[in-house]
Amino acid sequence: MRDLDVYQKAFKTAMEIYKASKTFPPDEKYSLTDQIRRSSRAVYANLSYEWRKRRYKGVFIYKLTDAAQEAAETKTCHIDKTTFARLDESYEHISAMRPTMAKKADAFCH
Repeated sequence: MRDLDVYQKAFKTAMEIYKASKTFPPDEKYSLTDQIRRSSRAVYANLSYEWRKRRYKGVFIYKLTDAAQEAAETKTCHIDKTTFARLDESYEHISAMRPTMAKKADAFCH
């Protein structure tokens, strides 16, 4: 799993978000900071979960969808334009990989 490009990109992006979130205003600690950290971690966590459950095609595709939903949620958090543009590009790439994996689910699942 950790060798897959989509997982590596999701993990790297979550680490970038964590680093960026350290600069958020203190009054955002329990709202924006917490939410963006949790949703960004959920992207690679769901990818990891689906990989371990790939024995079941339905679960595999379901968790791929969960990962895409978490990426979309992360992108809705309001952050500065420069950071958003960089992270948006990463999540667009991750989101583009998901349908390909879903279409090839039979090749991944066993």
